[in-house]
Amino acid sequence: MKSKTFIRSAGVVVVLGAICVLIPSFLTHAEQGSQTGLWYSVIPPLLAIVLAFLTRHVLLSLGAAIVVGGFLTQVPQAPLSAVAWLEGLQAAGMFVVGSVTNKINLQILSFIPPIFVMIEIVVASGGFKGIINWLLKWVKGGKSAQTATALMGIICFIDDYTNAIVVGSMMQPITDRFRVSREKLAFLVDATSAPIAGLAVISTWIAYEVSLLDAVGRELGVGKSGYSMFFDALSFRFYCLLMIVFVFVHILMGREFGPMKAAQEKARAKEPLEEDEVPLSETLTDSTLKPSAKRPGRALNALIPLAGLLIFNITGLWFDGTAKLEQDMLEWQAQSLNTPVESMPPKPVDIEALSPVSWVYWRQVIGHVQNSPMVLSCAALFGLMLALICARLSGSLKFSVMRRCFWQGFKRAMIPIVILILAWSLKNCCDSLKTGKFLASILAGRVSPSWFPPILFLTASVTSFATGTSYGTMAILIPTAVPVAFALDGDTYGLTTMISLGAVLDGAIFGDHCSPISDTTIMSSIASSCNHIDHVRTQLPYSLFVAALALLFAYLPSALGLAPAWSMALAVIIMLCFFIILTRYSRKKADSTPS
Repeated sequence: MKSKTFIRSAGVVVVLGAICVLIPSFLTHAEQGSQTGLWYSVIPPLLAIVLAFLTRHVLLSLGAAIVVGGFLTQVPQAPLSAVAWLEGLQAAGMFVVGSVTNKINLQILSFIPPIFVMIEIVVASGGFKGIINWLLKWVKGGKSAQTATALMGIICFIDDYTNAIVVGSMMQPITDRFRVSREKLAFLVDATSAPIAGLAVISTWIAYEVSLLDAVGRELGVGKSGYSMFFDALSFRFYCLLMIVFVFVHILMGREFGPMKAAQEKARAKEPLEEDEVPLSETLTDSTLKPSAKRPGRALNALIPLAGLLIFNITGLWFDGTAKLEQDMLEWQAQSLNTPVESMPPKPVDIEALSPVSWVYWRQVIGHVQNSPMVLSCAALFGLMLALICARLSGSLKFSVMRRCFWQGFKRAMIPIVILILAWSLKNCCDSLKTGKFLASILAGRVSPSWFPPILFLTASVTSFATGTSYGTMAILIPTAVPVAFALDGDTYGLTTMISLGAVLDGAIFGDHCSPISDTTIMSSIASSCNHIDHVRTQLPYSLFVAALALLFAYLPSALGLAPAWSMALAVIIMLCFFIILTRYSRKKADSTPS
């Protein structure tokens, strides 16, 4: 064990040493200015990622990266000054303080404990057991269990956090029953959270994406709304679209590769469970659940709280979005009384003139939501209240058991809360060091129009993977890279600009999907009761494979003039060929292996 730790530590030193030597020699002095970030700004996120892989301790890795980032903000200016080292330590502390005092972060954190407590109560009252018994009538094997998980992930499109917690916790007993590995479950949950929420025209992501596109559209004088630009880019969202296709193709073909193959083989080697031996979620397995173990399952104890959670969330988003639209209209009308017509901004959407059953209506409403984290937190509390009411009315739980559920839920929520705080603190560190701007500036002025979108996708992928934030990557690259694409298009809103929009959005989601310091990745592994590093390690080859398909066979051909539908078709054909070859190779290997 000590020798392995020494080897891992030595590996960290070698990797970081190589980075520190190669990056400065690659960059010119002008590219190391304070406006675009310094070369060592990449050290904290890389340290977190490398340490996480080598030591398999996420908290230690994130903490070490934050401390190193704090030192890098102060020490390089005066490396021999003890005051600089002390100020660096204080800076690291301020990164954490900034995370726990951020209003939006607190709203997201307040969503986690009630969700965990709600799930504890739902499980203890037999709710999940009832759903499991119902699903087992339809799910007859590993493939159908995985397909059901993927479909549930698509159905929960409204928010990536809700998707991860609900789908992971609910489907784990089903996938365990049919010997699907926890790593595979975590991948399916993760692959249908951020990619689906990022594509959905009604989701908690759309407001942020559209606001960035709207701002850059006004700056460039495109003459289109943020929503119009979003739909223009939708045809070029190759990574998200290909990931959805990949999920179902590889389930249908039944072939794994990379570390996931070993994880699946290990899971299949276990003894199959009988129907009455279906375990509860390991995240929730505790003495708390023993009172309900012998009771019949009551699916309504789970369906009512979960439906209440989703309905409350959608209703809250509707109230918030319509209030913003009405406020914008009132402000515009008040401004029109004292402002010349030629100086007036565009008229806001008149929500009262739209039909509530139209897609346009809901796109506008959800797109103008201002307080989605707060709505999500309130929805979690509402779902918890419904879970308590159902448990009491059905007579499933005593008050003493409910108290234990509360304690167990809060206890289990602590690990994801701490990890999220540290991940956000590392993001604050990267913002302070301008890591994202540094990575974006590397490509400035070095590429031609036809190569710009593919390299922009690669840049967004590296940035989001290194920083663990899709929102931050979008905020950095959309205002900085899209104007470059616009200029390469001859100062017109042309093909290069539209592909670049899709490349930034997709590259940002790639990192959010598979980075070990991404909050969605963290929540997917915890909800699926999977070791976090095992989750990252097993899904990374899949994510990289899909990203390579998107880059080489979709973004590059589209940038060269191929229609996006044909580029997508080409990438899917290559994917199918890969799985066919993999299947034939596996069969040939199996036939040649002596029995």
